Amino acid sequence: MNGYDITANFGPDPEAAIADSAKRFSNWNRWGADDALGTVNLLDAAKRAAAAGLVRRGDSFSLSLPFDEDGPQFGWKRRVNPVRVMTSTGMDTAEQMGLPHGLSVADDSVFMPLQCSTQWDGLGHVFDHGVAWNGRVAREVVTSEGDFATGIEHLAAPVVGRGVLLDVGRALGDDGELPDGCPITSADLEETIRRQGETSRVGRGDIVLVRTGQLARVRRRLAAGEGWGSYAGGPAPGLSFETAGWLHSSEIAALATDTWGAEVRPNEWPGAMQPLHQVALPHIGLLLGEMWDLDGLAADCAEDGVYEFLLAAQPLPFTRAVGSPVNPVAVK
Repeated sequence: MNGYDITANFGPDPEAAIADSAKRFSNWNRWGADDALGTVNLLDAAKRAAAAGLVRRGDSFSLSLPFDEDGPQFGWKRRVNPVRVMTSTGMDTAEQMGLPHGLSVADDSVFMPLQCSTQWDGLGHVFDHGVAWNGRVAREVVTSEGDFATGIEHLAAPVVGRGVLLDVGRALGDDGELPDGCPITSADLEETIRRQGETSRVGRGDIVLVRTGQLARVRRRLAAGEGWGSYAGGPAPGLSFETAGWLHSSEIAALATDTWGAEVRPNEWPGAMQPLHQVALPHIGLLLGEMWDLDGLAADCAEDGVYEFLLAAQPLPFTRAVGSPVNPVAVK
């Protein structure tokens, strides 16, 4: 897996490679000029109804990290961990609150960047030379007041369907994990599908989850008292830029990984910054999820040999937001 050379296949210039892939894999106007869903359009009512039939045992798995002050953020791009405070507690009496018949309540509030933990990147999160999803001018549709074209609230209902786990770490890695900096190619995804079997076949409208195993490695550091390290921004295994064609041709609705950036870090060209995002979000229209906890689900899939499930992964409908925290739940 580590032998893939991006420059041998795409040349030394990431900007040229991005431009070529953007043109070849564009979904602009596929669902109309006013589209706000991108590839989530491929996840229709029939797909959701079929996904409901995948539930056999009724066992559910939360795929979210905890949202607390001990989370993975270290301040990059002003991203911090959630700050939650109690606004009233069990120490407040009914008399203090002015409530009748002995009633008192507890409340709390939270401050957090919307992409500080398990989350979706919305379609308004990344631009290509100032152009947003579907060919819109970014400065006109994503302003200081938010994303007026593809705000995350548009995805509050439809992101429920067939989830498919591609456990590349377990299939192709050492001891269930890929090393940091390891690019995952289309061939690696296909080989993982072959090894896992028929239930991991990827089809139109699926939500694909790629497990690299990096989070399991980070958990060992946490258990040893070493902290999160650079999990929320440092080196990581992830998708190669080369997978843009696979992501487009497979017609999946969305993709999520157990890493911070979904694509391999450092990126494959020296000095590049998330080139796959630059194609996937504004051109393919593909919803990207990051920092998902796939370990428990992966262990269950490995045990019973079934890698498909009902997945509910709706973002919180923050109006005009370009991303959202999510508590994805897989049901088998």
